[in-house]
Order: sequence, then C-alpha cells, then structure tokens
Amino acid sequence: MPKLRVHNLAISLDGYVAGPNQSPDNPLGEGGESLHEWMFTTRTWHQLSGTEGGEAGVDDEFVATGDVGIGATIMGRNMFGPIRGAWPDEEWKGWWGDNPPYHHDTFVMTHHPRPSLPMTGGTTFHFVNDTPEEVLKQAVEAADGKDVRLGGGSSAVRQFLQAGLVDELHLAVVPILLGGGERLYDDLGTLLGYRVSSAVRSPAVTHVQFSKA
Repeated sequence: MPKLRVHNLAISLDGYVAGPNQSPDNPLGEGGESLHEWMFTTRTWHQLSGTEGGEAGVDDEFVATGDVGIGATIMGRNMFGPIRGAWPDEEWKGWWGDNPPYHHDTFVMTHHPRPSLPMTGGTTFHFVNDTPEEVLKQAVEAADGKDVRLGGGSSAVRQFLQAGLVDELHLAVVPILLGGGERLYDDLGTLLGYRVSSAVRSPAVTHVQFSKA
C-alpha cells in the first residue's frame, strides 16, 4: 500500500517551518533560509543542485531518503509561490526554473485552479481545489505504486495530519527561534494515532520521525 510521507521538513524550536513575509526575494519568508542551512551542506543537496562537494553523514542520509520510492508530490500553494488570491495570469511557474526537481506529477492545493503545467524534466504541476482525501487519491493514482511525498507549507501538512492521512513524518528540528511566520503545530489537537519512532541528533539539527501507531 503506497504511503504518504513527509521528509526533511525543517522546523524551528518555536514551531515555524517558514518565516514571515514571503516574497520573491524571500521564498522561505524572512529568516526562513536559516532553517535549511543544514541541508545546503549535504552531498545529496549538492548533487541535486548540480554542484560538486557537500558532506556525507547523518544529515545527508536523511536528505537522500526523502527521494527514495517517491512517485508523486503534493504541496500547498504557498510552497509553489508567493502569489495569493486569484492568479493574475499564468506566468508564475514556481521557484525552480524550467526544470523543477520533482520529475513527476506534482499536485498544488489551491482555491484557484488553473490548467496543468508541464515542465522540462518530467514535472507536471496540477492545480487542484479539493479535500486532502481526494487530492491524495489523485496523487496515489499518479504515483503508480510508489509512495507520495507531502511537501510544505505548514497549512498543507496540518490538513493532512488533521485528517490522519500522513503515514510518516520527518521533522528536522533546527536550534533557532523565528518568532513568527508559518507555524506547524497550531490546531493539531493531540495527534492521537502518531508516535515518535526515532530521534537522531546531528551536529546541526535533531531528526525526529513520527509514524502511525
């Protein structure tokens, strides 16, 4: 049975996965890039970026695992871009240039659907206005037997957690305080049915994994 997996979701000690005031100049919000500095030093990140270098070790292993066995991706509109409300046009094609790093069907949750957007390298963005359950059904079908990855932002992840649809959740807890932005932990209740399956510390972050009990 395919799983819905969250990998490498970097989160501050006060529960934020992005900083405030997202904009084209601040894709992760003000101060949000500091959440991902641990990832930028890994060998896998350098390989994905087409550059030499990077470090092996615990952090690199977690980054690499996030791409294993994934056949489709779901993300929230905030992860796709900074535009809010109705699309003024269809010019915005995401943060990643002409060849996004997904290379499979990627479902963008939005209240303002637009035509699907095929990109170089096999990524096709589908803009869907539906419940988490229905979006997951579409993604599972597109994944063709592989697992589905759930990306950010915080609102998208919360919706799937609230519905009990996430099978595996990996948080990279970064020892910083952001003080504002996009917070993950709001309105989650007690998250009954989930347990901490492992906690591994690296020099940069603590990797906490949750799974269904």
